Amino acid sequence: MIFDSGEIMGGLSTNKSERQQRLTRYLESDPFLTDEDLAQILKVSVQTIRLDRFELKIPELKERLKSVAKGVVALPRTLSGREMMGELVDLDVGSAGMSILPVRPDMTLSKTRFLRGHHLFAQANSLAVAIIDAEVALTGIARVSFKRPVVCGEKVLARAVIKIKKGNKYMVKVTSYVKDEVVFQGRFLIVAEPEEVVPQ
Repeated sequence: MIFDSGEIMGGLSTNKSERQQRLTRYLESDPFLTDEDLAQILKVSVQTIRLDRFELKIPELKERLKSVAKGVVALPRTLSGREMMGELVDLDVGSAGMSILPVRPDMTLSKTRFLRGHHLFAQANSLAVAIIDAEVALTGIARVSFKRPVVCGEKVLARAVIKIKKGNKYMVKVTSYVKDEVVFQGRFLIVAEPEEVVPQ
């Protein structure tokens, strides 16, 4: 039931203006949240979320994805598209990047429906390599931490940032999220190699 002042569900009253501010903040931090995700977070109906988005002129998820994808200003020099794990949605070569990995049933363990760990690692590792400004880049060292299981149907948003550069070596930090929760963290030592070292 919707009132002028907001929506009451399960005894929780939410001021409309405050709810819309929170909705905007959530989408600024994670543009890949669905209406269903937002409804669950804000404890309102999906229809209320859609009405709020309409009033705030916030497009639906498909259009937001297109908007974020326009932020890709360059293609990775180090990888081809098929070598990326996840969809590259933002890239500033030599600085930072972002990718999203929707978790499909074939990527999970049959008994638990948890995402296999190597997919999380591959998303982070390929993103760390993709942001390096070189023709050839290899992973030298990886220190990773899996924070919680990721389940089928969730979307993993990975953000990579170059923290240190010394000569041809880069320390890249990657943090992966589901919604606002960190599910994976890694530090990768990436080494840029001259193209002539690659076997022909």
